[in-house]
Amino acid sequence: MSGLRLSEKGDYLMLGKIIGGVLGAKAAKHTRGANESGGALVGIASVALARRFGIPGMIAAAAGGYALKKYSERKKAVDDSGTKTGPARV
Repeated sequence: MSGLRLSEKGDYLMLGKIIGGVLGAKAAKHTRGANESGGALVGIASVALARRFGIPGMIAAAAGGYALKKYSERKKAVDDSGTKTGPARV
């Protein structure tokens, strides 16, 4: 009798992709302009990237994403008002 065994490395990789796809699809439901299949693909890709980057790479990617978000918000505020409101802070 064969039962469910996760002894092979490939089994763990596939399980991670499935979980990433499900989480990505659920996250896409709450994101404007994204559908579930696109979210699933992003979830699967994020699992692969997380495995390659490791912990330091994921921290660097999160910090870079936060800095990009702040930059785009600041740029939008300047574009909306026409003038810069104060010193740039990151």
